[in-house]
Amino acid sequence: MNKQRKQSNKNASKGSIRIIAGKYRGRKLPVLMAEGLRPTTDRVKETVFNWLMPYIQDSICLDCFAGSGGLGFEALSRGAAQVSFVELNKAATKQLQENQHLLKAVNMSVIQSNALEFIKKNTQKYDVVFLDPPFRKGFIEQTAKLLNENSLAEDALIYVEMESEQNHQQLPESWQILKEKVAGQVVYRLYKKGL
Repeated sequence: MNKQRKQSNKNASKGSIRIIAGKYRGRKLPVLMAEGLRPTTDRVKETVFNWLMPYIQDSICLDCFAGSGGLGFEALSRGAAQVSFVELNKAATKQLQENQHLLKAVNMSVIQSNALEFIKKNTQKYDVVFLDPPFRKGFIEQTAKLLNENSLAEDALIYVEMESEQNHQQLPESWQILKEKVAGQVVYRLYKKGL
């Protein structure tokens, strides 16, 4: 059994994400496949960026709980002015930095930090935020509240991905749902910050 676990860990350590469109279209980036990191599937990513198409060009983006960075790298590829990747896992952060180097991307920053602590201290206002935390940890409500108090530009868009059984989160009243879809066990939504 121990041997089996080692083998599955070995297999789980390698993976890649593909950038679907834009400047880096078709590029595959290596990702760390650690516990709790779930790269957004290509199908979901394509839908999300179809929703965001009118807004992503020249936007300032935050990829909270960045993990593989799939959402942030896609935003960069499609013309975001600046993307901040926040990730707590040290190895995942290192991989994000390596992928930044691979792409020679100068308009991104990688921050190794607890996302909640980062948002508390943050002074930047973001146009687009990707909120896709590890499942079943209760991060959505706390993060949304802090973002709303501190980090969202006027009319900001917030992409939220959560497990379908956690569908009834208490999000800020001013957030309006623009789009919503369900894919298997995952619900994903696009919100707009209202007044």
